[in-house]
Amino acid sequence: MPTGGPPTEPAVPAVRHTPGIRGASGTRAPFHTSKTSSTPGTFRTSSTDDTLDLHLPTQSAVPYDDAAVSPARPDLLDTVAGWGPVDTAAGVFRLVPVRLDRDLRLITAWMNDPAVAAYWGLSGPSEVTAAHLRAQLGGDGRSVPCLGTLSGVPMSYWEVYRADLDPLARHYPARPHDTGLHLLIGGATDRGRGIGTVLLRAVSDLVLDNRPRCHRVIAEPDLRNVPSVAAFLGAGFRLAAEAELPGKRAALVVRDRNLRDVL
Repeated sequence: MPTGGPPTEPAVPAVRHTPGIRGASGTRAPFHTSKTSSTPGTFRTSSTDDTLDLHLPTQSAVPYDDAAVSPARPDLLDTVAGWGPVDTAAGVFRLVPVRLDRDLRLITAWMNDPAVAAYWGLSGPSEVTAAHLRAQLGGDGRSVPCLGTLSGVPMSYWEVYRADLDPLARHYPARPHDTGLHLLIGGATDRGRGIGTVLLRAVSDLVLDNRPRCHRVIAEPDLRNVPSVAAFLGAGFRLAAEAELPGKRAALVVRDRNLRDVL
C-alpha cells in the first residue's frame, strides 16, 4: 500500500496519486498503497480483484538482504537500512533501501501493472519511476524508498516517511516523529492472501522498535477499499478519523505505541 507525501511547509516533490486502495468490491482483493502526487510521501492503499500476472525481469544476483549503505544526508528516520530482518508468518522479512542501479527495472515493472498504475500514477518508461525514486533518494531524508524481501526475494515496495513533515500533517493533528507507510505488493500471487496484514504489522513493529521518539505509525487508505482498511485494522491499526485528501476520502488509521500489545 502506498501513503504519504512531501512535508507540510517545505516543498517536497508531490506524487501523482494520492493515498488509496484499488477495488471497492467486497471480494478478496490484492492490496497496495499508492501515491497521488509526483513526489515522495502521498499515497493510497489499494486492493484489487483484477490484477494481472506480469512477466517480471529476472532478479539481480546481488543479495537483497545485504544492508544498503545509507546516503550521506540527514537521518530523519533512524537508519532504516540497519533495522535488520524480522521473522513473520510469511517468512523472514527485511526492508532494503532502494538502489537505482539494482532495483529500477523491477520497480518499473510493478508500476506498470494496471492494478498498481491506477493508484500510483507511475506507469510508463523507467525514467518515470526513476524520477519518483530520485526525488526521495536525493531529498532531505524524510522519505526512504525500500524493497521488502521475503527470504531474500524482493516482493513489495515500501516508503517509510515522516508523516509529521508531510502534507498529510495538514489534515490531522500530527505529532512530532509520526511515521507514515506506503506499500505495494509487487506480484499478483502475493496479493489477496493476508500477506499485506502480516507485513503491515511487521513493518509498523520495526518502526516502533527502531524509532523510540515515534509514538504512532500512520496510513490513509481509501475508505472505499474495504479489504485494505480491514488489512490495516487486522495489523493493529485503529480507525482514528476520516479525511478529505487530494483525490479521495481517506480512513486515517493509526497504530499507537501504547496500544501495540492490545490491538
